[in-house]
Amino acid sequence: MQQKRLQDKVIIISGGTKGVGRAFAEAAAMEGAKVVIGGRDVNAGMDIVKNICMLGTDGAFVYTNLLETGDCGKPFALAYEKFGRVDGFFNYAGVTPLSPLDTCDEDTFDSVMDINFKAAFFCCQHAVHYMRQSGGGSIVLTGSAHAWGGQKDRAAYACSKGALLTLMEHMAHQYAAEQIRCNYLVLGWTPTDGEISLRNSLGESEAELRKRAAAVLPMGRMCESNDYMEALIYLMSDASSMMTGSILRITSGEYI
Repeated sequence: MQQKRLQDKVIIISGGTKGVGRAFAEAAAMEGAKVVIGGRDVNAGMDIVKNICMLGTDGAFVYTNLLETGDCGKPFALAYEKFGRVDGFFNYAGVTPLSPLDTCDEDTFDSVMDINFKAAFFCCQHAVHYMRQSGGGSIVLTGSAHAWGGQKDRAAYACSKGALLTLMEHMAHQYAAEQIRCNYLVLGWTPTDGEISLRNSLGESEAELRKRAAAVLPMGRMCESNDYMEALIYLMSDASSMMTGSILRITSGEYI
């Protein structure tokens, strides 16, 4: 029987109760990983843990409010206490409100930077600490094509993703000798719950969103959560053990 690609690895996911984070929690479990999820939706978190256990492995959920810096270490401490190591961290948590430079208010700017960059920074601090004790590990930061300038109505979001890109390059250079890797996975335009809710608030239905996106994306459709699973499994697996400091784009051909 073929070895599962993430067999017995301990992987932490921030924002793992929704969208791509949730999909990866279950995909990683199917590949044999033990998964620890940090998030605010307790019911969704416990439901995912139940699914993970049904897949024949183990998992845990811990309530994590990333607006509180002290909460950033909770998933890592739980993973190390329960499973004795930390092998991977997928930083998925993020927000994407409208935030054009000429009208963005301070509260919106702070909320974007606090979740998308500050929380990621301190989560990575904990990831490095525990991965050192585990002999290394893989960190994947959720990137965006907005990091290279972005659209006009996403100024704060674009800045946060640009900061994450710099953080990825910093970690890749500084921790390679400790076998701690970091890569930047650029996600495309995806109809996540958050994206659909945002468009609905602006008067656009999911069907209209998909049709509009299909007309402008070079490959003719939006990316779905499952489109990212093989890349994430690869980046967390030993198959990518010599890959760090890399940018991997899965964007339906979009490049802003």
